[in-house]
Amino acid sequence: MSETTTNTTELTSQYSTQVAGDLERNLKEQERVQGEIEALQGQLSALQQDQTVLVNIQQALGVPAAPAEPELNPEPEAVAAVPAPRKRKTAAVPAAGKQARAGKSSAPARKRVGKKTAAASPAAKSPSTKLVDLVRDHLAGLNEPRSAAEIATSLEQQHPEREFKAKIVRLTLEGLVAKNQAQRTKQGRSVFYTTPEATEAAQQDEPAEQQPA
Repeated sequence: MSETTTNTTELTSQYSTQVAGDLERNLKEQERVQGEIEALQGQLSALQQDQTVLVNIQQALGVPAAPAEPELNPEPEAVAAVPAPRKRKTAAVPAAGKQARAGKSSAPARKRVGKKTAAASPAAKSPSTKLVDLVRDHLAGLNEPRSAAEIATSLEQQHPEREFKAKIVRLTLEGLVAKNQAQRTKQGRSVFYTTPEATEAAQQDEPAEQQPA
């Protein structure tokens, strides 16, 4: 009986020591967690105060209010309110409806696109005439020299669908002069352009007009 009592006493002493140690560690862990909670609460309080100050500044500046702040610590029941399989089933029906509506709306869209491309195809087949060709042809139809601004104005009247800038027309005329396809004459500060044929005809007419005199 004495040995049994001794063994029981030793086991009780071991368990008591172990329980005392576990209890001490538990209390220290609680203190650590409580300290972290207090620190987080302090941070949350500071953030809330900053939010109040920023909202007041925002309202004073007349800036639209920010969206509603997210809900903190949502309930687990609200998060898992709808099971995942049920979500997939309910989402499949609207998706099918959307595909059907998309299929119906795509056909008229293709028809409209087809009409637009058909209407635009004749314009695409007819290439626009180059500016140098328009300027050269216009010079050929002139009986007297014209300035670059006058030629640009005449071209705009003949081709209202295009834009003719005097500076670009002048550069085009200078290019024709460099190729001996146009003649440049200067009267004071003004520069006039004509075709070489018209210039030669004007030079031949001057002696003929001077002979009777």
